[in-house]
Amino acid sequence: MEWREVVEHPDLRNLPFKIETNEWGKILMTPISGTHELYQSEIGRLLKRLEKGGRTSMECPIQTSQGVKVADIVWASTAFLQKHGARILLFPESPEVVVEVQSTSNFAAEMEEKKLLYFEAGAKELWLCDDEGNMRFLNPEGELERSQVFGDFPKHIDIEME
Repeated sequence: MEWREVVEHPDLRNLPFKIETNEWGKILMTPISGTHELYQSEIGRLLKRLEKGGRTSMECPIQTSQGVKVADIVWASTAFLQKHGARILLFPESPEVVVEVQSTSNFAAEMEEKKLLYFEAGAKELWLCDDEGNMRFLNPEGELERSQVFGDFPKHIDIEME
């Protein structure tokens, strides 16, 4: 199935799933929990506060060699957005920073594959948030102590209400 068909299909709207495709165009659906949504929102809010010369976006479809992967959050530089346009159905390459909030339904092998696909598609950094709010920052060479793009980004995300 082509990505445009997935986006425009009336039966696939408003599902409680993250929808992606694999290399054969088959639809993959991953259930999303409320905790996932809270971490995603909080990371997006924090990232937006730190934005410098770019934009933050949620649920961003990225073309990879293994189909369309939908990153939970991305940060794209102004140069990236000027190159591809901001009003786009699907990015043909990855924005500079990709964030994935891991769920209990994600397997380690799945995250490893996504990591490789995002870097292959041009990501400069991949951030992973586990189900406890702990952040990991990676670039194509390996794990980083802190983000090189946003050095002030916290290593732990707190979603608990005070």
